Amino acid sequence: MNNYQLEVYTRPTCSDCQDLKKFLQKNQIPHKEYDLAQQPSKEEDLKKLTGNRIVPALVFSRRSFLGIKKKSKSMIGFERNKDEIMKLLNVG
Repeated sequence: MNNYQLEVYTRPTCSDCQDLKKFLQKNQIPHKEYDLAQQPSKEEDLKKLTGNRIVPALVFSRRSFLGIKKKSKSMIGFERNKDEIMKLLNVG
């Protein structure tokens, strides 16, 4: 996975979120998921990372050689970013 760590922010009522989760499961992509309905406190993190509350949000981060996590890329929406997501994750 190109040394990326993936975090996804979702809501159960979001069909694009459900499509993203199916895609990640089908391709066995390791990720950390935050369901904002179950973890409303994570919404503040989402706003800090992306500037809004829109889901699904994907945050790709890398660890530096010192082990410090740094955000390298975030995107909103699965379907419209699917090609770029697949490229980042080396899928397909």
